[in-house]
Amino acid sequence: MPADTSENHRKNGGRMKKFQAIRANMSMNVIGGLVAFLLLFGALVCIIGNYCIVSAFKNEYATVTYHMADAAALLVNGDHIGQYLAGEEQEEYAVSKRRLDTMCQKLNVSLIYVIQVDRSDYGRFVSIFNPVNNTVDDSRYTEWELGYERNTTNDEYREKYRSIYEQKAAYGTVFRLHTTDGQHPHITTLVPVKNAAGEVTAILCMQRPVRELTDAITPYIRAILFGVFIMVLLVSALAASFLKRSIIAPVETVSAEAARFAREHAKGEPMGELGQYDVILDLAGSIDSMETDMVNYMEDLTAATAEKERISAELSIAAMIQQDALPGVFPAFPERRDFDIYASMDPAKEVGGDFYNFFLIDDDHLALIMADVSGKGIPAALFMEATSILLSSRTQMGGTPAEILRFVNDNICQHNRADMFVTVWLGILELSTGRLVFANAGHEYPAVCRKNGGFELVKDKPGFVLGGMEGMQYKNHELRLARGGKLFLYTDGLPEARDHEGHMFSFDGMLSALNEHRAESPEGILEGVRACVNAFVGDAPQFDDLTMLCLELREDAH
Repeated sequence: MPADTSENHRKNGGRMKKFQAIRANMSMNVIGGLVAFLLLFGALVCIIGNYCIVSAFKNEYATVTYHMADAAALLVNGDHIGQYLAGEEQEEYAVSKRRLDTMCQKLNVSLIYVIQVDRSDYGRFVSIFNPVNNTVDDSRYTEWELGYERNTTNDEYREKYRSIYEQKAAYGTVFRLHTTDGQHPHITTLVPVKNAAGEVTAILCMQRPVRELTDAITPYIRAILFGVFIMVLLVSALAASFLKRSIIAPVETVSAEAARFAREHAKGEPMGELGQYDVILDLAGSIDSMETDMVNYMEDLTAATAEKERISAELSIAAMIQQDALPGVFPAFPERRDFDIYASMDPAKEVGGDFYNFFLIDDDHLALIMADVSGKGIPAALFMEATSILLSSRTQMGGTPAEILRFVNDNICQHNRADMFVTVWLGILELSTGRLVFANAGHEYPAVCRKNGGFELVKDKPGFVLGGMEGMQYKNHELRLARGGKLFLYTDGLPEARDHEGHMFSFDGMLSALNEHRAESPEGILEGVRACVNAFVGDAPQFDDLTMLCLELREDAH
């Protein structure tokens, strides 16, 4: 038997074993998923039911307890609160106390207490009445005497006291369903005690146990859990039977045929109807055409790989052509001692849309170009090459930067069916004086470092991009670059470089990197800035083309 056939048998045998393992676990996975769904459904029903019961119970208790407390407040004479505390009106006080005691017992509430709150900060109160009924829920409350002072329990009570005294609320309700001080779950309702003028002179609080809530929820939860358990048993049994009859048995037939085909490499008899599901029938039909499809796939994959390698080779050549089109030999002007210049371009893809250029128009004038074409890849590279040639050729013919940009823009717009555009910064530097005349077509601001100073942006007023609209006008700007000064040009790929979290390097980060390396040569500055960008982005993929150019007017010009 040939070695490759033996190897195919070994691989197919491994695949069949994996398939059988998957098939054996299918029932368990499906049933386990159903059980997990039912358990999750049961838990969700318990949570929703518990929420609904608690909400309905709280609404009912709040309403009923409010009416009970409001009725109890009618037993207190709000005009005599001060007299009660002063020891006056003792007979009336005793009558009111007996009535409140009786109501506390008849209504089966734990506490009824009437208090006068310190309205300066609502942080303390003094007790007036305080009937106690500890038989309701086996509590251990102690009755406060008349005049007993106490701090307000917490900020929640403080705010409710304030709202009632200021008559912003008709009453207040506080639920304590989860207590930590040994008390039983309860509701406290607060209502105002008013005098004849309608002013609030005291607050009546009624505390009522809510044991019925837990008594109602426990049977509900038990019933839900029992129902879920019965459903789990029933669904598991039905699912196991269904899977065995409708899925597992037909899949076993298909698996056996697949193993036979892998072993014999010969077409077998049609498997016929294998159940009620089209997917299993389709699987059986797929086995018959598998060999042909695999051969065709390998042929297509080989052709696609060859095509990809061809495109990759062409892109590599295009990248070399693009790099060769840019000034790339440094020092660029070894015979000149009055200035130094360095530039670099790192495309985000194999080829990019950024470009730079610099060349001597004559012995005393140096042209500087920095540009960024819309888009990336081959279209941007072709548009870049055409624009670069136009700019360079027109600049050599003379004229101001604004005139050059206007000419190039009109020329591009007349032959721009792809609707692409390019941002351009063009400057002409008079080397003997340091006078720099420049124009900006939608590009980033240049950065200038004065002698013994730091880099800062020179914010001009950019014109419209080239290729966007014919007939656009551009404006010349001027600055003076002294000996020892530096000029830095760049594309937006520098400040907009991003890390893994999407944070941008930013203009502040760029200026910080420039000033960190401002004392170095143009080449050292670009390498330092690039190192700062790399440290910032880490291993995040490059977001955009990154192009930089730095020029220095040397002090030792001779």
